[in-house]
Amino acid sequence: MTQKSNNKRVKCTSIGGQAVMEGVMMQGATSYCTAVRDPEGEIQVERLRLNRSPAAAKASKIPFVRGVVNMFSSLVRGMKTLMRSAQVAVGDEEEPGRVERWLAEKFKVDIMEVATTISAILGVALAIALFMILPNLAVGGITGLAPALAGTVWEYLLLGLFKLVIFLAYLGLILLLADIRRLYGYHGAEHKTINCYERGLPLTPENVASCSRIHDRCGTSFLFIVLIINIAIISVVYWAVGVHHIANGALRFLARLGIEIVLLPVIAGVGYEILKLLAKFHGPVSLVLKSPGILLQKVFTTREPDTDMIEVAIAAFNATMEMDADPEMEETHFVIGGILSPMLEETKKLFAERDIDGSDAEWIYSIVLGLPRSALGERERVIKPSEARRIEDIVAARLKGRPLWYIIGDTQFYDCKIKVDERVLIPRPETELLADHAVKTVEEGDKVLDLCTGSGCIAIAIAKHAAAKRVQVTASDVSDAAIMLAAENAALNGVEINFVQSDLFSKIHGRFNLITCNPPYIKTAELASLQREVREYEPRIALDGGEDGLDFYRRLAREIPRYIAKGGMLILEVGEDEADDVLKLFEKRDYAMVVKDFAGVDRILKIAF
Repeated sequence: MTQKSNNKRVKCTSIGGQAVMEGVMMQGATSYCTAVRDPEGEIQVERLRLNRSPAAAKASKIPFVRGVVNMFSSLVRGMKTLMRSAQVAVGDEEEPGRVERWLAEKFKVDIMEVATTISAILGVALAIALFMILPNLAVGGITGLAPALAGTVWEYLLLGLFKLVIFLAYLGLILLLADIRRLYGYHGAEHKTINCYERGLPLTPENVASCSRIHDRCGTSFLFIVLIINIAIISVVYWAVGVHHIANGALRFLARLGIEIVLLPVIAGVGYEILKLLAKFHGPVSLVLKSPGILLQKVFTTREPDTDMIEVAIAAFNATMEMDADPEMEETHFVIGGILSPMLEETKKLFAERDIDGSDAEWIYSIVLGLPRSALGERERVIKPSEARRIEDIVAARLKGRPLWYIIGDTQFYDCKIKVDERVLIPRPETELLADHAVKTVEEGDKVLDLCTGSGCIAIAIAKHAAAKRVQVTASDVSDAAIMLAAENAALNGVEINFVQSDLFSKIHGRFNLITCNPPYIKTAELASLQREVREYEPRIALDGGEDGLDFYRRLAREIPRYIAKGGMLILEVGEDEADDVLKLFEKRDYAMVVKDFAGVDRILKIAF
């Protein structure tokens, strides 16, 4: 595209923007979206609704009043967005300091919320000091030395001159800061993107780069117009009220300051209307009136952006267009951390709405923060942005239905770290009972066989905790994929196990002192009623126990005599209400013991031969 094609405005938009830390915020009719490039180079986008109160929405349509409403809301929203963008742009920060921890523990307050409020207050205070207090002090000093100037046009000209000089000096001084120059690069990207859209060009980095970085609705122009109106109105009111007649210097100064503060909404309202009026015209006269603001943008408040900055501005603009076009589009938020307890409660609430157990939320926070699950409620702490992003990723995956431990990639089982994924079942707490009884049963030099090993958790627990007894452990599974993962887990835990791909005893040789098995025992008809994460993600081959859930137990009872040593032990896990039926299958046993699980259900069978 040539520059010439960009000179004519073919469509208009009400979208306006603001440069933020490593990003751009764009505001539309019903929403505002902020795009920020994070330290990893990714563009993160936050989409929010304006959610104006009915009174504010009505006031924003009233001429002169709307300027005041927009100025105040823009100040608050802009400062908040600037602080949030800084948290995204900075990325991984140092550990929270004492003040942060104290605020979190005592008041459950994020220091960034405090910083946002303080920054807004300091910003207003600085503006009052620079553009109200300082000029009036300077003029008061001059009229004190030359009383004849008081109340004359020269006094008001001096006041206006001081305000203008301070304004320009302020813009020039902050431009010395590298961060401000980079911020102004994003300001230029914001203008270029809006100009590109208004000229009917596709929003590509190349097209945006070819457009002007100057825009006549810029906030810089608004500030300059407000400054000129301030000088004009304040001068007239000073003269009309006769402030110069107040003999006491301190009272005269306070009167001047009071008038300026009281008239600030009037000045903002008038300035806003003038800016909107000028934006509608593009002739020679309006160009002259706009030229001071344009000059300020060129010299001070915009810089040519690089391609990365332009991409961020385009992302913010497109997000705002999409948000305004679709009233049903959900908000999205930057993941920037916060206070532990409210974040955890919010996650639990979200899980409850999707019928996900709240313990999953606790495990997520426990794992990411490196805290025992039992310690989550004991002490408050600040969650860093990097931690919050990790939590958010896991929560998002969990909300899609994927089991938590598949997302995490591993779980703890009987003091062993066990990797899990869709190839195997996730070890359950009740299976640890089986492993515990097996470890306590095995004797010196025993040969152990773990059938239907899956992740290998039972075999690994026995090999690890009975290592001193020099046991020999063999583990089998019908699934090659499961055997591969089980072998990885054995290596991960530093134990030696002989793995065999086998359908129960089909490829097993020899006799064993201890045989353990957690076979599939869910009735086929009940598979459809299982929890979503089990039904859709865990391997069906490890769940389906046949029509009555007893298919594998029948095979075990029929084949085990050829593989169990005299005096050997079989330890089984069974489904709910299956213990009696399974025991009946093992007629040739010396004795049997039934162990209840943590819920009081008959879960583990110990059968001696």
